[in-house]
Amino acid sequence: MRRYGGAAYRKAVWESKKGSGMTIRESLEQMECETLSPYACLSKNSKGRDRDEEQCDIRPVFQRDRDRILHSKSFRRLKDKTQVFLTPQGDHYRTRMTHTLEVSQNARTIAKALRLNEDLVEAIALGHDLGHTPFGHAGERALNRVCPYGFVHSEQSVRTVEVLEKNGIGLNLTWEVRDGIRNHQTESTPSTLEGKIVRFSDKIAYIHHDMDDAIRAGLLTDADVPKSIGDVIGYTLAERLDHFIHDLVTTSAGKNDIMMSEPVAEAMKQLRRFMFEAVYQNPIAKAEEGKAENLIETLYFYYLKHFDLLPAETKNMMDLTGATKEQVVCDYVGAMTDRFAIAKYEEIYIPKTWHG
Repeated sequence: MRRYGGAAYRKAVWESKKGSGMTIRESLEQMECETLSPYACLSKNSKGRDRDEEQCDIRPVFQRDRDRILHSKSFRRLKDKTQVFLTPQGDHYRTRMTHTLEVSQNARTIAKALRLNEDLVEAIALGHDLGHTPFGHAGERALNRVCPYGFVHSEQSVRTVEVLEKNGIGLNLTWEVRDGIRNHQTESTPSTLEGKIVRFSDKIAYIHHDMDDAIRAGLLTDADVPKSIGDVIGYTLAERLDHFIHDLVTTSAGKNDIMMSEPVAEAMKQLRRFMFEAVYQNPIAKAEEGKAENLIETLYFYYLKHFDLLPAETKNMMDLTGATKEQVVCDYVGAMTDRFAIAKYEEIYIPKTWHG
């Protein structure tokens, strides 16, 4: 019986391609055909990019997308963007980047177990929050209020990779990666199983690590988790994470869908509601969010009034992409890190000490 994904089998497949005239990329694409699930999204079957490009001779398209995201400026900025706790005093609280890495790790584990396309899930996972604002969802709420076009971070993530990166050129990612980024939130449905994996992995990651951070901050203990939830998915962080991933894999195995069993799906909904009550709407944890929203709104209106003070490459986006002034300012403020937004606010509004 053929052992899918085993090292010996992969070596045999690789050896069989030697001398065939195939490029390394073509060999890897063939290996996907022979080892991945019939429900996997194969690299060679991608719907392609908005702009045609010559194929890489080494990397399949989704691996190439993953690399482009990893080397992008918007990805690097994630390290200084809020996950839940604003500018926390401590080295171990999650940022938007560490959240992204945990989503990627969960997604790759699930995809590998189901023999789906790891490169695709990793590209979607690494790109899903590139359009997030400074100060997390507080910044998103602020821009959604003041920008006439609204602001949704999943759509802004797509705009980031399609338009804003590389000074208006974008990363020219494949359709499948952009679809997964656009539809990673709960109310949306990705077109690939790999995209559905990332959507679940995002929820699993933030529920898990936000509780870990809340415990670290003294807002919760493991014992606070209701018994009705703990009896189904466990009473510790490690137990719950393990249970979520195992349940997704065992329930989805052999199916053209990604799903949880009904008891675990219900427990996740209850745990998410518990987190909203105990953490996401906690007045202690969220005490500074009003200030953050005011800061973002203030910067938006300031640059709308003083558009000439924006960096030249930002102003040029109007000519390059046909964006309005409001959209350009929204893009600029939305792309800021927490630290940069605070620094700009201080530069504009806080008097400096006079040195005679």
